[in-house]
Amino acid sequence: MSETILVTGGCGYIGSHVIRQLSEAGRRVVVFDNLSTGFRDALVHGEELIEGDLSDRDVLEAAFQRHSFDTVLHFAAAIIAPESVSLPLKYYGNNTRNTLGLLETCIKHGVKRFIFSSTAAVYGIPEGGVAAEESPLAPINPYGTSKLMSEWMLRDVSAAHDMKYVALRYFNVAGADPQARMGQRTPEATHLIKVACQAALGMRESVGIYGTDYPTPDGTGIRDYIHVEDLASAHLHALEYLERGGEPTVMNVGYGRGSSVREVLEVVREVSGVNFPIIEAERRPGDPASLVARAERIGRLTGWQPRYDDLRTIVADAWRWERTLAGQGR
Repeated sequence: MSETILVTGGCGYIGSHVIRQLSEAGRRVVVFDNLSTGFRDALVHGEELIEGDLSDRDVLEAAFQRHSFDTVLHFAAAIIAPESVSLPLKYYGNNTRNTLGLLETCIKHGVKRFIFSSTAAVYGIPEGGVAAEESPLAPINPYGTSKLMSEWMLRDVSAAHDMKYVALRYFNVAGADPQARMGQRTPEATHLIKVACQAALGMRESVGIYGTDYPTPDGTGIRDYIHVEDLASAHLHALEYLERGGEPTVMNVGYGRGSSVREVLEVVREVSGVNFPIIEAERRPGDPASLVARAERIGRLTGWQPRYDDLRTIVADAWRWERTLAGQGR
């Protein structure tokens, strides 16, 4: 296909994996990123990069005038939930207001398809620890609310204009490119698997378990971890779904099963061969005992099937990436 796809935030953790897969599938991609948390060298196939912030409407408008975009994939956002509690306006500005501006530009230029990077945080603390797309939407922090507000805008814009969308609600993304060409580089990362790998490399003194008295088999929180490669491929399947004439929808992206904090840390110890210290601490406010996806819809509508649905594989790829970052080879 000759059409050019715009990807915002494409130099970041998830966006870079999606762009690599798009390029490998023969798609033409233009990346829009302010490089505040992304990295230029994450674009391994030489995709065009427009360096700019979505709040700069002149730069955004110029990008749309220079290219004819039929499809936009929107990743650019602030994503640290605890930070959103102390800096709510940063999240409503960067996430919600900038999405509004992007949508205005998309409508002006006739964009037909829009794929949105959303989050399981829109569910808050779901009953029973399992969230389906129909579950109540009750975010407990400004991050989740900012994403939900963007979903609502998409819904209403799609109803009023000739633009179809898919909002993908991510669960716990982890892992890295199996060839260690890209992965998570976020400074002061809070993701458990990355933190544990850093502890195994001696970059952190220990790893904390926050809460050991949850009503789970081993007392620690359970999360639905999904390999970033599978998450990336979900975007390509969502794109093909829209190209086939699919209707606007939201889709969970997870494996539908969870792993506990203790299970994850034990696998990282096994893969790394390092018995790094683990410190048990009190629960953190707002952490659900369990958060697992009901994710049948994406498979039914798009044909997406995970390829890396294995905790040890996720950890092994994350460990290889962290060793590469630390200069210890692959």
